[in-house]
Amino acid sequence: MKKIIKHQFFFPQPPELVWDYLTKFELMEQWLMKNDFQPIVGLDFQFRTNPIPSLNFDGIFYCKVLEIVPFKKLSYSWKSGPGEGKITLDSVVIWKLEAKDKGTELFLEHSGFSKKENLNMFNGLTDGWLKNIHKIADRLNAA
Repeated sequence: MKKIIKHQFFFPQPPELVWDYLTKFELMEQWLMKNDFQPIVGLDFQFRTNPIPSLNFDGIFYCKVLEIVPFKKLSYSWKSGPGEGKITLDSVVIWKLEAKDKGTELFLEHSGFSKKENLNMFNGLTDGWLKNIHKIADRLNAA
């Protein structure tokens, strides 16, 4: 089993504005989760939310910034588990932005769901990412 989440979304704003929502921790917190992200390759950071025991998830995503191409690409590892240092999901999130005539095309790819025990997390994140991308759109449109 190897599953990949893929979403594509158009924003009528320039890549620089969309990029801010992917790379500024205070904006990320508005649409995703509390975090200590900084756009520095090699930086370890965390996203924090409430634990979800049914998903074998302690509420912390352990991440590391893997790649940054300003206004074009951002990737980071995305690991989680039940706690006490045990990791059951070892995945990667890749964001790509493409400037278009009237805005920005945003592509999300979240890969690494290779174990049967990751299936419930895959299902939850597939819908979750889409809802969260819509939150970015709502905030950008309100600005």
